[in-house]
Amino acid sequence: MRLVFPVLLALCASYAAAQGYPGKAVRIVVPSSPGGGSDLVARLLASQLAEAFGRPFIVENRVTSGGIVATQQVAESLPDGHTLLVTFDTFAINPFLFKGVQWDPVRDFAPVMQVCRYPQVLLVNPALGVKTLQEFVALAKRTGPQLNYGSAGPASSSRLAYELFKEVAGIETVPVHYKGGGPAIQDLMSGQVQVMLIQGGGMIQQSIRSGKLVALAVSSPARSPFYPELPAIAETYPGFETESWVAMFAPAATPKEIVERLHASLSRILADPGMPKRFETLGAEIVAGTPQALARLVRDDQAKWSRVIREKNITVE
Repeated sequence: MRLVFPVLLALCASYAAAQGYPGKAVRIVVPSSPGGGSDLVARLLASQLAEAFGRPFIVENRVTSGGIVATQQVAESLPDGHTLLVTFDTFAINPFLFKGVQWDPVRDFAPVMQVCRYPQVLLVNPALGVKTLQEFVALAKRTGPQLNYGSAGPASSSRLAYELFKEVAGIETVPVHYKGGGPAIQDLMSGQVQVMLIQGGGMIQQSIRSGKLVALAVSSPARSPFYPELPAIAETYPGFETESWVAMFAPAATPKEIVERLHASLSRILADPGMPKRFETLGAEIVAGTPQALARLVRDDQAKWSRVIREKNITVE
């Protein structure tokens, strides 16, 4: 009986904390710059969560050291649901990329929900004169490492996705890493780099429609509703799949009841009939998955990308 009462007291305290949650403003930490995919999603959700809970949900952008420091700060925050993390797919693999990372995506965080996913699009500069994936691969094999590929950064999902594409296609191109997707896209349009595989979204869709960029394929396992005219890379290279995603996490010891309340509120918000259209403007597809599904996604991404990082000796100081 001596063990029963402490357990019951802990359960009652956890339940009481969940019922009174949130007791103050909630901080949503976004480890990226304003205007990025995860930031826009966080701000969209913050206003809706504030309305649902009757407390402010405040988005804080922290980009020092590629967001590594901000993520560590969330991991070390009081696990009471008042500090949350809205982050993107490289969250799962940053410990493999950066030396000295102290936090672990599985050990130190409680998954709340994968909110959405983005297809990545294989893009080329129109001056290359190719219109299909097959034409580009043939050109790359003829020219060898004369072509440059751009990425949103040395630790970005666009870099890893293209490295995997190079592997399956059997081609070699020279990397040029930028500080963000915007500068990389600008240089792709100007011809400083010739090809990219990067998250599709507003600016990219407009550039394709205007003819400033040529889209060849999408990286999702099947054709994307955002680019129905484009084949999936997997149609030529079976098994190829890379997608960007945005998800919410809490510190690991956050009471289960609080995580469940957050998940339930997010589920109701994302089920609103007007939400798909709002996410469509971001080039994103709503997922609204379970915490368990998000935990599996993180583990699967770790297994997949740690191999690529290890075999290609990719590190970021």
